[in-house]
Amino acid sequence: MKDVTQLTEGWRLRHEDALLPAAVPGCVHTDLLAAQVIPDPFIGHNETEIAWVGRRGWSYVTELNPAGGHERAELVFEGLDTAAEVVLAGESLGTTRNMHRVHRFDVTGRSGPLEVRFASAYEEADRVRTLTGERPNVYPEPFQYIRKMASSFGWDWGPTVVTAGMWRPVRLERWSTARFAQVRPLVTVEGRTGRIELRVRVARTESGAGRALTLRAGVRGVEGEVSFEGDEAALRLEVPEPELWWPRGHGEQPLYGLDVALLDEEGRPLDTWEGRIGFRTVEIDRSADEHGTGFTFVVNGVRIFARGVNWIPDDVLPSRVTPERYRSRLTQAAEANVDLVRIWGGGIYEDDAFYDVCDELGLMVWQDFLFACAAYPEEQPLRGEIEAEARDNVVRLMPHASLVLWNGNNENLWGFRDWEWEPALAGDSWGEGYYLGLLPRIVAELDPTRPYTAGSPWSGSWDHHPNDPAHGTHHSWEVWNRQDFADYRADVPRFVAEFGWQAPPALATLRRALPGEDLAPDSPGMLHHQKAEDGNGKLNRGIGRHFELPEGDFDRWHYLAQVVQARAVAAGIEHWRANWPVCAGTVVWQLNDCWPVSSWAAIDGDGHLKPLYHELRRVYADRLLTFVPGEDGPVLVVDNQSATPWRTALTLRRTGADGTVLRQAVVEVEAGPRSVARPTLPAEVLPPPGSAKEFLVADADGLRAVHFPVPDKEFAYPAAAYDVRLETLSGSDTVDVVVTARTLVRDLLLQPDRLAPGARADRGLLTLLPGEEARIVVSGWSGTDVAAVRDALFSVEPA
Repeated sequence: MKDVTQLTEGWRLRHEDALLPAAVPGCVHTDLLAAQVIPDPFIGHNETEIAWVGRRGWSYVTELNPAGGHERAELVFEGLDTAAEVVLAGESLGTTRNMHRVHRFDVTGRSGPLEVRFASAYEEADRVRTLTGERPNVYPEPFQYIRKMASSFGWDWGPTVVTAGMWRPVRLERWSTARFAQVRPLVTVEGRTGRIELRVRVARTESGAGRALTLRAGVRGVEGEVSFEGDEAALRLEVPEPELWWPRGHGEQPLYGLDVALLDEEGRPLDTWEGRIGFRTVEIDRSADEHGTGFTFVVNGVRIFARGVNWIPDDVLPSRVTPERYRSRLTQAAEANVDLVRIWGGGIYEDDAFYDVCDELGLMVWQDFLFACAAYPEEQPLRGEIEAEARDNVVRLMPHASLVLWNGNNENLWGFRDWEWEPALAGDSWGEGYYLGLLPRIVAELDPTRPYTAGSPWSGSWDHHPNDPAHGTHHSWEVWNRQDFADYRADVPRFVAEFGWQAPPALATLRRALPGEDLAPDSPGMLHHQKAEDGNGKLNRGIGRHFELPEGDFDRWHYLAQVVQARAVAAGIEHWRANWPVCAGTVVWQLNDCWPVSSWAAIDGDGHLKPLYHELRRVYADRLLTFVPGEDGPVLVVDNQSATPWRTALTLRRTGADGTVLRQAVVEVEAGPRSVARPTLPAEVLPPPGSAKEFLVADADGLRAVHFPVPDKEFAYPAAAYDVRLETLSGSDTVDVVVTARTLVRDLLLQPDRLAPGARADRGLLTLLPGEEARIVVSGWSGTDVAAVRDALFSVEPA
């Protein structure tokens, strides 16, 4: 039987004349941090102070003494970041130049000092650029010349922290006769039968060449085996009436253990493989219709409005992300009613722990191949690395039921057309051959059970503009960059794969990251932790379109920036959901952050929930009540994405700014399963167009929608007045903050981290009418100071 030893102990990092303790998996930065050689790059301006780390070479050393007892010994690196030479007892075993693939070295009969020498990623990128020639990209960093996490070199939300090291596990494998080299379970459903086409490839020793082997597999009580003498074998298992795996909100997520064994001619086990599979079908309906070309996920025959988020690496030092951290962050996504997570192409292929959690939670995974915002050379040495990387990761990830789509790249097809790349390239390769040739061929060969799309955005062919909203996937960035969020309503894309709005992180995050700084929107630390081009200018213009821009009041600015972010994203989702099934999904940019920064994230770099997070939970719920603008006034949309009809009585109130109910009506409405209803509103409840003193409220089944005819800065808000009391149940570790409104209170927000850095609140923005009461449950704080709570409460104020 194959013997596996994890090589996690005994590593040292050479630094000047010293050998520092090293953690494997890890990286140079984490080891230097642990040794207190460098400061935390997340604090203040330290990012620039530690830039030297990424511009020099590093070396890790240990002793390797493989025990005997097997014919073959192999040293396996699951992730070397990035340009490395592996040296054993003074002899080079080989070099690597790709952090996204597994590397194996034969160490049979060898032992002695083991050294892994890492060159600077900048040096390797410059070497490749000299070979291939210059290519355009969106940032002045050479990330497209090296197969490394592109965002290590910085992004418009991330720092430049160029890592090196053994960022994934290292192990020693000792084996005899044969071992698995590749295991591919192709899982399908035909009628009421689940089918597994198991395809394997083996590696053999010299003595194992040509010997008869047996492949044995079992799942859910169904077993099978086949004998073979070559290097490849196939085995089919049929499972009668399996329970189907569904995206969350559409059904359960049953997973079945698949056990695979490789046996010699005497039935002795040589190697094993274990995984969990789910039975389901998935396709993308890209049919042409009167609106253009669709892009709709169809799972088990059911058409789905995808409620998605974009995922970036959860830490700029990805070796620090643990399985527990994955579970926490993805559970937060599920609790916000998200059902799809897109892994963005400037990051990494995440650890198996990520996909395991998605399998369990019913989170569909859209996986980008790792190309983003740049022209990528198609020549060697990159092309061979890219093919090996793609094959490695398709095989590794394909067993996961949650994986529903392979995507060729992020924004590169769009960039070629619109970002003035074509003249600069002058006929040079730029990646098109990867996205329209190599990658779809690899997916068709290795994982034909899943759909592939060439890019995001992508209209489906060069017959249409790559980012044409009427065809395929669309990225909506004119809003935020140049336009107000109301302009999301100007069109109905078939699938919105990116859109978003920035806001600063929680105050506790800022205080930790910028200790001692007198916070202001343009204070030095705030500007350093704002990476977007003209980011603060866009934030201020976004606020100024709706509110008076506060001068000299950071707390007010901070609150309004977070309100506008939540409102902006909600406006887009509400409009696009209202146009289901023409629009079949939204994927918000972005769920998470990799450090403390002003960004588009719903969860900041310290894990604090922005108001946007709570707003996502509202607008991604199965049932949504919202007003959208119509030609003759507000239109009420009753959106039901559940599998059962929604029958309800709507209470409509035309209300004065002072809280007086001027007109009221009750309207019965029904929205069928996964459908949208637009009930006719009685004319008498509609406030006059342009009114600054009246608004409309709709309530049904605990849901509320409000319509104000004018921007906030033009509306005659009263000074918000409300009472606050605290309640704590005996034995409870939470505090209920109970707010009772005495006036109209618009977008009331409790910022819990102002009470304690680790405090959490269960609700975000709330609009209350006079006499209404709201209960906000706070965890992580056990205080009794009502005044402190009042200082942590904010709401819209009169202009």
